Amino acid sequence: MLPAPNPIRVVGIIPARWGASRFPGKPLHPICGKPLIQHVWERCQETCRLDSTLIATDDERIASAARKFGAEVCMTADDHPSGTDRIAEAACHCKDATHIINIQGDEPLISPQLIDQLAISLAENSKISMITAANPLKELKDREDSNIVKVVLNKHGDALYFSRSPIPFERQSTAAIQPVTPYYRHKGIYGFTREFLLQFVRWEPSPLEQAEQLEQLRALENGTSIRVIITDDESIGVDTPEQAETVSQLLNRARSKPPDTRP
Repeated sequence: MLPAPNPIRVVGIIPARWGASRFPGKPLHPICGKPLIQHVWERCQETCRLDSTLIATDDERIASAARKFGAEVCMTADDHPSGTDRIAEAACHCKDATHIINIQGDEPLISPQLIDQLAISLAENSKISMITAANPLKELKDREDSNIVKVVLNKHGDALYFSRSPIPFERQSTAAIQPVTPYYRHKGIYGFTREFLLQFVRWEPSPLEQAEQLEQLRALENGTSIRVIITDDESIGVDTPEQAETVSQLLNRARSKPPDTRP
C-alpha cells in the first residue's frame, strides 16, 4: 500500500525586525492603541485558509509584545539580509507545513480574503511554487514612480517581469489617456511551497535582482514561474511615521461608520 500523501498545511509567517533604517521600532509603533504588528496578526486571524500564523523576529522586545497579544513567535537570527531569509529560517521549524504565506509586518490593512486567495491557489495547484498579488495601477504619476513596483504578466497570469520602471512602455501618443495594456502595482505578499522557499534562499542574489533591488527577480532568473493574483485590494503599507498616522485615520474612519443593516 502506498503511503498517504502529506495533508496540506498552510502557515502564515510575519517577519518583523526592529532595526528598519527609515523607521526603527516600526513593528511596535502604536496605531489606534495597538502595536502595528498586532494589526497585521489580527488580519491573519480573520482568514479561513491559514492553519496557523506566527511572527518571526530577531528582537525580544517584538517577541514579548507579540506573546502578550497571543501570537506564536519564532526567534530567528539577527543577520538575515531579507524578510524572505527570515521566514525561511522560521519555516525550517514548521516541519508539518507544506506551504508558507509571507505576510509583510508593515501591512496592517492587508485583506484577509487576499491571503486566503493565495493560500487556496497554492494548495489546489501543485504546479505553482511561488505566488504573489498585484492591483490595477490607475494614475499616470504612479507608473513613473520608482518606489512603486510594477509587474507585467503573460496570458496565463504568470509574471514576465517586475520593475521600478514604467512597464510596459507604450510608444503611442495616446497611452497616457487610454493605455493599450493594463498597468499593475505589485503587492508585497508572497506564497511559496515550503520546498521551494528553502531552495530560493539557497540561490545567490541574481544580477537583475541586484540591479532593481527586487528579490522576486531571483526566482524568474532561475527559471521559476510566479503566479500573480489580480486583486482590488489597494491597502497601503507603513514605511514612515506619517504613513502610520494615515493608517490610523483610515481605521478610525472605518470604525466610525454605522453598521450596514440592510437585509
